[in-house]
Amino acid sequence: MVKFLVLLFFVLLGMGLPIFLVLGASAGIMFAAEGKPLVGIAQKMLDELNSTTLLAVPFFVMAASFMQRGGIARALVDVAAAWVGQARGGLAVVCVAACAMFAAICGSSVATALAMGTILIPAMIERKYPASFALGVTAASGTLGILIPPSLPLILYAIIADESVPRLFLAGVIPGLMQAALFIGWSLYFGRKNDLAREPDRDRAELLRVSLNALPALSLPVVIAIGIYGGWVTTTETAAFAAFLALLISLFFYRGFQPRETLNVIGESIKSAGTIVIIIATALAFGHWLTESGIPASLVKFIRDNNFSAWQFLLAINILLIILGMFLEVASILLITLPILVPVLQPLGIDPVHFAIVITINMELALITAPVGLNLYVLSSVSKTPIGVVIRGVNPFLILMVALLALITYVPSISLWLPKLVYG
Repeated sequence: MVKFLVLLFFVLLGMGLPIFLVLGASAGIMFAAEGKPLVGIAQKMLDELNSTTLLAVPFFVMAASFMQRGGIARALVDVAAAWVGQARGGLAVVCVAACAMFAAICGSSVATALAMGTILIPAMIERKYPASFALGVTAASGTLGILIPPSLPLILYAIIADESVPRLFLAGVIPGLMQAALFIGWSLYFGRKNDLAREPDRDRAELLRVSLNALPALSLPVVIAIGIYGGWVTTTETAAFAAFLALLISLFFYRGFQPRETLNVIGESIKSAGTIVIIIATALAFGHWLTESGIPASLVKFIRDNNFSAWQFLLAINILLIILGMFLEVASILLITLPILVPVLQPLGIDPVHFAIVITINMELALITAPVGLNLYVLSSVSKTPIGVVIRGVNPFLILMVALLALITYVPSISLWLPKLVYG
């Protein structure tokens, strides 16, 4: 039955069907083959979607839309340029810093790459940066959107693994800052090596003006952090408030769009969130069949019988996820693999919070790995540049991310130190 499922899944995928149809059709066929009523799939989907935590997803997507259209992204770029843009290749450093700040609000990699790419890629090209480097640093830095909290993949992980969202978010902070530091280091090296342009120096008055102008934008991650980690509100309530605050700042401070355009921006964000939710719904049905089939229990038994160690398991999973990331998008990978993998963690003594960060870095790699990396196609479209140029530019950052993945995988304390410090 498992072999038939694998064959069916890849045949449907090879036919070019959208991933939600592949997942839904696979689940439906497997349920029917076992003689179970298909109405059970619909009921399971509704039951799983009835989650207040999952409701945070559309609100964070909405906040990202307001930020992108409302001038908040531009304010973050301006303040980053004022403070860190004066070195050789300074705009690349600005890109990493601005992506990190944007990521601390929206939770989406594609939204981060799109918002920053629209502003910074033309600026870098104008200053004679190599197109491949400009696109590569933006695509790679955009992945910070799902590692630095809040993170939509970590919310999905929390739902499936029944883990604490605040703990997962805190676990991503130090790895996210380490990744940003690696990217900044490479950008400075590349800038000096290729004698890239510097940004003009700013006097104190200009620094003060730009910094004050960015304060409303910088207030958003502070609100999110206080709300979630302070325990004042739930993750969903924080997401809703972040979206509302982003709307107010966009309309009345930066004035990136007119009040009459609000419904259009909300409609675009709901469309994007709807796409994610449809994939989640069908993947949950698929995962339900996997769980009931006994595959996770069989995997646990196989690992015990063959005396697998934790490091061997983690190595195998990293390789598997990198391969899957070449062909599937993030939500699909998480929702297909986690119901199988999570039951294995306890027998091997692997902390689920640490494993969440290992999974998330793999998902970052999936976003910039050909042939299906979404960030590659988004930036190729934005810049009207062949996809091969983006892939060539992102390769050095892939190497840095694989090195970070190895470090985080085998030094759990990097991701676990902050959650333990805050929550014990």
